[in-house]
Amino acid sequence: MRILHTSDWHLGRAFHRVNMLGAQAEFIGHLVTTVREREVDAVVVSGDVYDRAVPPLAAVELFDDALHRLADLGVPTVMISGNHDSARRLGVGAGLIDRAGIHLRTEPSAAATPVVLGDAHGDVAFYGLPYLEPALVKDEFGVDKAGHEAVLGAAMDRIRADLATRAPGTRSVVLAHAFVTGAQASDSERDITAGGVAAVPAGVFDGVDYVALGHLHGCQTLTERVRYSGSPLAYSFSEAGHRKSTWLIDLDADGTVSAERVDCPVPRPLARIKGTLDGLLADPGLARHEDAWVEATLTDPVRPADPMARLTERFPHTLSLVFAPERAPDDPSVSYARRLAGRSDQQIAQDFVAHVRGAGPDERETAVLREAFDAVRADAVVREVAR
Repeated sequence: MRILHTSDWHLGRAFHRVNMLGAQAEFIGHLVTTVREREVDAVVVSGDVYDRAVPPLAAVELFDDALHRLADLGVPTVMISGNHDSARRLGVGAGLIDRAGIHLRTEPSAAATPVVLGDAHGDVAFYGLPYLEPALVKDEFGVDKAGHEAVLGAAMDRIRADLATRAPGTRSVVLAHAFVTGAQASDSERDITAGGVAAVPAGVFDGVDYVALGHLHGCQTLTERVRYSGSPLAYSFSEAGHRKSTWLIDLDADGTVSAERVDCPVPRPLARIKGTLDGLLADPGLARHEDAWVEATLTDPVRPADPMARLTERFPHTLSLVFAPERAPDDPSVSYARRLAGRSDQQIAQDFVAHVRGAGPDERETAVLREAFDAVRADAVVREVAR
């Protein structure tokens, strides 16, 4: 069976101030063409179809167009909700849409109820694991601790139990939206650290033939059977080095996986350039970036006059301007933001306690801080779902 694995469309999202709807529509066209020309048997979309719980009307219209075009091909499509989606909104009409071959899986309770498709070699069971917010689904899965590994592990136990009841030789595909240990994140993914630890080990997914992951925006191979497709478009300058693509997966009769990357259309390349303003404007080696979307980091010791206006004369698509004067590490003028770069909320809070009283929090106090941050994040998720 040939499967096209994609995720993280983020319909409705902008790139800085650039409306990306046209580029997203171009990707949908590319997706449909790939399905038709490469004789794909099934499409899987592993979450974050939309960029937010209440997407703009234009994004909903594009999604509707995508569903119609995929249904017209007669190729089954399986989709799950991600942490950016409203599971309830995305899942509206799922029972009716099923009849058109579009299978929306947004309910955690249905994780072990597969979409079963067949080919010349027998059945393939597709299990949809929508994003599982630990605080909201721990009771559903009967786990004591609201952690990502615990709830995903319990959901996978249900899937393996269902798979064990199926005919010998039944192959299996799991769609999941999660942060798996060993993968590389970028700046454009929303934090999912509620529950203490966000990452789950790849071993959670043992026992199935292929795991189609969503959430992280870089295309990645964790094992031959566990992969991220990444987002089809770049949504932050941290993705400047990404090659945007989908996975074309061939699942053989015995469950062997072979994979090929299919490149996505690139609306405009990304470039991150750094130096003094005069240096950036004069450097002939930067000519290749003159048509790119640019993030410029200026290292001038004193902020120059009209930097954006001067930059856009040479780089007309400059979208982001960062000031990072080159100073010695012990210079007292180094900004507070730079000192905090890369540190989690938990670490910042613990550092603050140490600064105020001269000693960091003990084990009990650390646990209290963690519970407080988890409660705030979980409350934010509940509020967004309720919108």
